Amino acid sequence: MKTIIKKEFTVTHRILHWSFELLMTVLFITGFLRMQWMGRKPIVAVIEQDAPGVMTKEQTKAIVNDILNPMWQWHEYASYIIIFIFLMRIAYMLMKGVRFPNPFIGKQSIKERLQGMTYILFYVFVIIAGITGFYLKWGNGEWKEPMETVHKLAIYWFPIFILVHITGIVIAELTGKKGITSKMIGGN
Repeated sequence: MKTIIKKEFTVTHRILHWSFELLMTVLFITGFLRMQWMGRKPIVAVIEQDAPGVMTKEQTKAIVNDILNPMWQWHEYASYIIIFIFLMRIAYMLMKGVRFPNPFIGKQSIKERLQGMTYILFYVFVIIAGITGFYLKWGNGEWKEPMETVHKLAIYWFPIFILVHITGIVIAELTGKKGITSKMIGGN
């Protein structure tokens, strides 16, 4: 993998970066809500607590599905778009050059190796989340539970990556790479 580190960010690079960030936020929020407060079990528990014996299980399930489906559609649509953006980003990196250090070449500092490995892990986890997400949507159900576990584990890496990414940006701004934030937002 050829390493090219440029100080300027093209419009295409910035659009891909910020689109990916926005879509990741939508996916993470909708997924987290589904696993926590807006999950089937908490909603069913509230309905059964507030209206005990008023509805059948089927009626309760129908109401819960009506509540959850619009949010889950956002999750699915954002998934399709983020996969498209991800593929565009990979194609762009192959055409324009990778914009993070290659951790596998011999003349890299530890900082550059860590930075490169962080990005590689990020892309691997995005691929894993995409594959498992597609299985959860269209798979035959035989592997649903382990795939859901792997999907969640891959997703849990994203907030860690974001914190590491922001920390790296702050360090860069405070040291020798001032202006990287404004270049990513507004260009050169």
